[in-house]
Amino acid sequence: MLNIFYSWRFYTFGREQYAECMNKLFSNNLINLYRTNKIIAIVIACLSFFPFIFEQGELKYKFIKAGIYLGAALIALLIAVLSNYQMQQINVKNKVIYLLITLYYINVMSLGAFLDIWSNSTSVAAIFPCFLICSLLIFVNPPRFNLFLTTGAMVIFSTSAIINIPVNQLGYYILNSFIAGLMSLYFSWQITKLRMGLEISTTMLEEEKNKYLDQSTVDELTQLKNRRDFMHTFQRYLSNYRSSDDWLCIALADIDFFKFYNDHYGHPQGDVCLRSIGDVLNKLRDDMGVYSARVGGEEFAVLWFERDVTHVDEVINTWTNMIKEKQILHEKSKVSDYVTMSIGVYITRCGSSHDTQALYDFADKALYAAKGGGRNCTVITGDEIKQYKIMSGD
Repeated sequence: MLNIFYSWRFYTFGREQYAECMNKLFSNNLINLYRTNKIIAIVIACLSFFPFIFEQGELKYKFIKAGIYLGAALIALLIAVLSNYQMQQINVKNKVIYLLITLYYINVMSLGAFLDIWSNSTSVAAIFPCFLICSLLIFVNPPRFNLFLTTGAMVIFSTSAIINIPVNQLGYYILNSFIAGLMSLYFSWQITKLRMGLEISTTMLEEEKNKYLDQSTVDELTQLKNRRDFMHTFQRYLSNYRSSDDWLCIALADIDFFKFYNDHYGHPQGDVCLRSIGDVLNKLRDDMGVYSARVGGEEFAVLWFERDVTHVDEVINTWTNMIKEKQILHEKSKVSDYVTMSIGVYITRCGSSHDTQALYDFADKALYAAKGGGRNCTVITGDEIKQYKIMSGD
């Protein structure tokens, strides 16, 4: 029976997606608890004046009724404060949210039973059903928890009715609580299902979007970003930088004599070489926080911010040493027995230029200077920096 009761959540969404989305939606209950209890505290506090203004009877009974209203308002205020406190925490345990919802529900149900039964036994039993249904609809709870809350509310109401209502009217009140319970379970179940469906659909669409975005911005061979993503990132780097960032560095690099490598070893082995360079740049990204992309066949680009321009040499040396450690044999190279790279770096002050093409061209000129200067080296230049060269291994 339990499997049938929960069939919609498992067959429609799957267990893992259900658990993930329910946790996310369940945490949002804190927001609803905070907002709802603030309103309830204010409304019930105002109701505490009604016995003195609109009702007849002894003064002590008016004070008792006003005290009950104020007590419910204080409980609602306490729940609102606790909910607000929990919202500030990084990790909120579900048990805490369960407890707060249960306290809220007991408070609302007890007040509903008081208004419907204890305060006036001749009133129509309509207040409690409204409280019961509306109280559940503002939350997204697991079905079992809703069943627990609804059953508890019906027990509170039925017990109060048995104690206070004449036997000839008791059936009417019990029937109302039973109908209200069924309606509350049904509507809360449907709302939870719809919210779950919406959340999971949104998650799936976001995953699909990210998947296609990755496919459109990631180079499949090297797992680096591609030229399209590089140009977008370059523009973003020019516009958005931290106050602690003084310099933006752009480096363009070519594998030396890669055409000879392909001709000698074949294109499949050339792909292996490119993947190895991709591994180097991905590790450089992880170790030194740089952005790297493959912008052409054997051409790569790297972006990063610097506070001190002297640190640029450290990034370059780390990069070239990592390539040397790969020991990728290149018998047709004219500068080394292993694969090497020529690198051109252009350094500009953050905010001094927003022209990506001009800065790219400056870095490209530095790359050509490195090629013209014997390859297997790095040429570094900038708008405020005198050009200099770093030989690989220096």
